[in-house]
Amino acid sequence: MFDSLFVWLEQFSPVQQALIATTFTWLVTAAGASLVFFFKDMSRKWLDGMLGFTGGVMIAASYWSLLAPAIEMSKDQVGEKWMWLPPALGFAAGALFLFGLDRLVPHLHINFKKDESEGPKTNWHRTTLLVLAITLHNIPEGLAVGVAFGAIGAGISDSWQIGGAVALALGIGLQNFPEGIAVAMPLRRQGVSRRKSFWYGQLSAIVEPVAGVVGAAAVLYATPILPYALAFAAGAMIFVVIEEVVPESQRDKYTDVSTLGFIGGFLVMMSLDVALG
Repeated sequence: MFDSLFVWLEQFSPVQQALIATTFTWLVTAAGASLVFFFKDMSRKWLDGMLGFTGGVMIAASYWSLLAPAIEMSKDQVGEKWMWLPPALGFAAGALFLFGLDRLVPHLHINFKKDESEGPKTNWHRTTLLVLAITLHNIPEGLAVGVAFGAIGAGISDSWQIGGAVALALGIGLQNFPEGIAVAMPLRRQGVSRRKSFWYGQLSAIVEPVAGVVGAAAVLYATPILPYALAFAAGAMIFVVIEEVVPESQRDKYTDVSTLGFIGGFLVMMSLDVALG
């Protein structure tokens, strides 16, 4: 099945592949958000477990799909002695980029109260702040998928690279499903209509195709930045997990559930990347 998918994808340019993959991840978010048409609420236990799953996928993807390839590519660029430097610089830059956005954009994490919003003080509605928080979360995810597909045209164009990029897109897609739920369900619980809850839930991931295309184009037309770009996406995702996902999943009594969800997400993403990459 995957061989046929690889062959089908290879007929497109890397930028088009990135657009296809990130459109898929966006649609999976929309599928998760669509559950508000069938349920008004969901158990906090399930939400925390799914948030943990999201964190596990992102941590595993950061290493197997991004940092490990960045280290290998750096060996060819700067030699074995300094192969750690490009990934280290890219990783730090990605984390600092998200740190800057976190300070500049008003937002509110899912399980936090309105007075716990971060960034500049604002009178924006709670709904807007929630959507902005997940949108910030999705920028590095889209960027990671885009950079992975951009690497196909910029570096080694073999089945490992296609497989690794597809594995990353599948992993991000899987963890986007609970993300859609995690945005839409709290809004529905607060009395927002089903239609608006769904709209805001899917809207949080619309940035992924944009970030994906930008990431693919950047590495495609500036090949030397590839290891930096891969590590940049990894640093941004790790920042999101530690600053947002883990704290959100540990604020209630279901900490063990969210931890097991994290382990499950990590295993799924690791298995996907090893099997397909």
